[in-house]
Amino acid sequence: MEKKRTNMLTFKNFNIADWFSFYRIFAAPFLVVIIWFGERELFSWLLLLSYSTDTIDGFLARKLKITSPRGSQLDSMGDQLTLIVGFIGLLRFEFEFISENYQWILIPFVLYCIQMIIAFKKYGKATAFHTYLAKLSAVVQAAFILWLLFFGPVYWLFYAMIFIGIIETIEEILLIFLYPEWVAGVKGYIWARNDKRRIGIK
Repeated sequence: MEKKRTNMLTFKNFNIADWFSFYRIFAAPFLVVIIWFGERELFSWLLLLSYSTDTIDGFLARKLKITSPRGSQLDSMGDQLTLIVGFIGLLRFEFEFISENYQWILIPFVLYCIQMIIAFKKYGKATAFHTYLAKLSAVVQAAFILWLLFFGPVYWLFYAMIFIGIIETIEEILLIFLYPEWVAGVKGYIWARNDKRRIGIK
C-alpha cells in the first residue's frame, strides 16, 4: 500500500511541460513503425507534431515557471529521440539525398558521438545545457528535415544545419569541461564563465 502511494505521488509530480516531453519520447517507436510501413505523409505530419510539442513544452515551462533539472533531462531525451527518428525517416524516404551528402552529415554526427561519450564518462548521463545555440540548431534541424520530407531539399538550409550543428556541439564539449558536475540551463559558453553554479563548485 505504501509503495502504491509513493508511485502515485511520483506520478503526480510531473507537470504539464513534462508530459509534452513524454509525448515525444513515447511517439518515437510508433514513428519508427510508420517508417517501416513506408507511410511518408503520415510520418511527416506526426513528426511535425512531435517537433511542435518541443516548442510548446519549452514555452509552458518558462511561462508557468516550472523549469527543473528533471524537465530539462526529459526535454533533451525527447529532442534526441525525435532527431534520431527524423534521420531514420530521411534514410527511408530520402536515401538518395543522404547517400549523396553523407560526408557532410558525418562531421556533426561524429562530433555529437564524441560529446555524448565525454558527457557519459563525466556525468553518467547526457547533458541538458539547453544553450541558445542548441535551441537554434534544433530549430534549423527541424526546419530542414520537415522541408525535405514535405517539399524536397534546400541546400542552403542543409549547410546551415551542418554548420550550426558543428559549432553547437563544440560549445557543448567546452561546457562539459567547464562544469565539474552536471547542471541544466546554461545559456552559452560566455555566460557560463560567470555562472555562480560553476564558480561555487570549485
